Amino acid sequence: MQKITDRLLSWASMLEENTEQQARTTARMPFVFPHLALMPDAHLGLGATVGSVIPTLGAVMPAAVGVDIGCGMIAVRTQFRKADLPSDLQGLREQIERAIPLSAGASNRKIVATAEPRIAELETMAEAAGFDPAGAHGGWRNQLGTLGSGNHFIEVSLDEEDRVWLFLHSGSRGVGNKIAQRHITVAKRMMRRWWIELPDPDLAYLVEGTPEFDRYIAELRWAQHFALLNREEMMDRVVRQLSEVLGTAVDEQERINCHHNFTQRETHWGKSVWVSRKGAIQATAGQAGLIPGSMGTASYVVEGLGNKPSLESSPHGAGRLYSRSAARRTFTHDELRAAMVGIEYRDTDAFLDEIPAAYKPIDQVMADASELVSVRHTLRQVVNVKGD
Repeated sequence: MQKITDRLLSWASMLEENTEQQARTTARMPFVFPHLALMPDAHLGLGATVGSVIPTLGAVMPAAVGVDIGCGMIAVRTQFRKADLPSDLQGLREQIERAIPLSAGASNRKIVATAEPRIAELETMAEAAGFDPAGAHGGWRNQLGTLGSGNHFIEVSLDEEDRVWLFLHSGSRGVGNKIAQRHITVAKRMMRRWWIELPDPDLAYLVEGTPEFDRYIAELRWAQHFALLNREEMMDRVVRQLSEVLGTAVDEQERINCHHNFTQRETHWGKSVWVSRKGAIQATAGQAGLIPGSMGTASYVVEGLGNKPSLESSPHGAGRLYSRSAARRTFTHDELRAAMVGIEYRDTDAFLDEIPAAYKPIDQVMADASELVSVRHTLRQVVNVKGD
């Protein structure tokens, strides 16, 4: 841990100057208490740094949660071993790709049986919260069970004992994004109404006790739950596809589902605060968590160490070194192919901005996180599925 200022602690050994400056700016917001914790994978974000843990008294900054509310990871450990998998994994990849709509804006053509109770649960939750999610995204029901694009993925991986894991990363899709964008706009409007000048407009905040704050928290909690159920729905489909390919039902040995873009009320240093983790997971003592590497690299199943200065948090992944456009200018399709040797994936330059070299080395991130989590399992990919 490095103490940058009294209000900013960092666990990042690789920290760009503009990222540190952004974190300093956020940490100076008057309601941050006791300090902002910067994770090892920290990189520049909208308003607040991706890879930051921001505890606040009496206010929440919607952009400090992120626009993909509830984005996170889910993993299942199966009873299978490497030897149980077919030698040619293309068929398994294609089965997964057929079962789950991929890419931005993709939707299911129909609502399948496993999704029906989840949608009903979300409808009931929305009614109790007093809002209609269709006002944010009319097709939200048909997006439950869809992956998205960018760094979202589905993987079949092997651990250190060659046990087969299923691993995926996604969030609240279009509806969560629209909810987030709407409340960022509301927060900015409130700043103008109150004549509050900010060092960055995207640090606009909502004040606890106002109708705008209450509405944001209600819709945020719904979107977080949508994201969790979205991962559950996709994982059920991946489990089914693996069962069909291997001809044997999957016996789930373990299932872990965790957010890394979320806000919740917690107690730290004797005060009740809103903790916004933007690109970070909760890591209380003994709590299971998931930290993926970049495309083609290792991922980790971890256990929280309950580190108090980090507000019981840990990184959520590798963290970008290159923006998407910079990665496309810098790297080649041949370099992507070389990075993916031995992994079954859809060979296309559409994924060039996800090349491992565009991210911080996950091994360094995990070394920096040694005070925050212990590693239960190290996973290596054998199948990688992504949306364009």
